[in-house]
Formats: sequence, structure tokens, C-alpha cells
Amino acid sequence: MGNPLQDQLLKAGLVTKKQAGKVKRKQYLNKKQKSNKNSPSKSDNKARTQQVAQAERNRELNRQQAAKKQQQEKKAQIKQLIGKNRLKLDGNGDPYYFSVEKQIHRIFVSDEIADQLSRGQLAIVQTSRSFEVVPVKVALQIAERDKGVVVALHKE
Repeated sequence: MGNPLQDQLLKAGLVTKKQAGKVKRKQYLNKKQKSNKNSPSKSDNKARTQQVAQAERNRELNRQQAAKKQQQEKKAQIKQLIGKNRLKLDGNGDPYYFSVEKQIHRIFVSDEIADQLSRGQLAIVQTSRSFEVVPVKVALQIAERDKGVVVALHKE
């Protein structure tokens, strides 16, 4: 038994059998899709869990990249602070000894700079290849970013 309205339209000649069949197929497909949406299959659940896991991995990678970028920015700031504020050392003068990780190092400084280092007005910081002397204010700014770079800072 078909749809009574459809039968009436066919008898009146307002629609053809082909048009009625298309509408019937469309209604069937819509009904089928609605029933599939209401009862999610196992593959849908699996896909959702994979999407959630992938999103979590992406968030973790983003956190790691942000931390790495922040660390690089701090290193660049430290390098810039040292480059702008370091004191020129000519290599002449008396050796000034200090220890870094149980190793004794020395730099050659003038008597005035050695006196300021011992009074806590200057500090020694470590760059990637050498040691530099900077004012104590700059050393404190550097210590805020990375405490391991400041190797000799005497308190007054």
C-alpha cells in the first residue's frame, strides 16, 4: 500500500511514476540516515577517541614548542644584555680567580675591576665561549632569566 496522497497525484496526472519513485527513495534515504545518526557505530566511537587522542598530542606538542621558544627568547635576551653591558678586558693585569662547578678559572683584569668584583659592584657571567664582566644590575637581570649564567657575584 502506497501513500494515498501520492496515489491521488498520480491519478490526477500532476506527477509521473518516475517523480514519485524519486521522492520515495529520498524519503527512504533520509529515514536511514536519521537512524544511523541516533545509534553511533563502533567505528564512530573509535574515530572520536582517535580524534581526542590526536588533539591531546597536538596540545602537548604546542606546549613543548612554546616552552622551547620561550627558552630561546631568554637566551637571546641574555646574549643581548651581555653584549651591550660587558666591560672591555684587555688581557693585561692581574689574574682574578673564581670557581665554576668545582673548576677554578681565571680572567685577567685591572686592579680597579678586581676591587669592584670583590666589593660586589661587578659580576662575572659565562657566555658560550668565554667569561665576561658586567655591572651587578645587569647580572641580576640575567639571573632572573637564567641563574646558571652568573658565575661570580659577591654580596656587599
